[in-house]
Amino acid sequence: MRTAIYARVSTKDQSCDLQLRDLRAYCAARGFSLLREYVDVGESGAKDSRPQLNELVAAARKRQLDAVVVWRFDRFARSTKHLLLALEEFRSLGVQFISYQENIDTSSPLGQALFIIVSAVAQLERDLIRERVNAGLRNARACGKQLGRPRRVVNHDEVRRLRSEGASLRQIAEKLGVGYGTVRLSLAHSGELKTPSQSAPNGR
Repeated sequence: MRTAIYARVSTKDQSCDLQLRDLRAYCAARGFSLLREYVDVGESGAKDSRPQLNELVAAARKRQLDAVVVWRFDRFARSTKHLLLALEEFRSLGVQFISYQENIDTSSPLGQALFIIVSAVAQLERDLIRERVNAGLRNARACGKQLGRPRRVVNHDEVRRLRSEGASLRQIAEKLGVGYGTVRLSLAHSGELKTPSQSAPNGR
């Protein structure tokens, strides 16, 4: 089985030796063919993007790997969401994911079951967050609060004045801080700009 191991430490004065030693021994015991070691040193776990992690994912996407082995979940993923997204992608690529410390192997029945449980918990968390947001919006509307971006009020007299001075619609829009369509509608409503339907001959 073509295997890569991934190790990470957060600061440059730390060492990945312990992680690498355990992971090498694990791969040897399982008879895995260790293709490469991806090691990020001085890279915070709070970041999705890390040089060596990015290279590992790229290799998986190129179908160069059959398995990825990490020392512990938190060495690999910054959050449950990040972990789940990575596991979903690995599963779609046919790449086995193994966490040494947690003793999780996504190719085993137990690993699959735990993955489903973690996925369900993450989905529940997303649903709860969405419900809290929706409840907050409903409450704000009930209290008469205006939601969304405030509507800009256009001064129609100013629009007509600028137009009479020869300003283009775009120049008027920029000067008044409104959209081009807003200026066009203002002039159309005042009869100073014909819309396509107004300019077309009746009955033709």
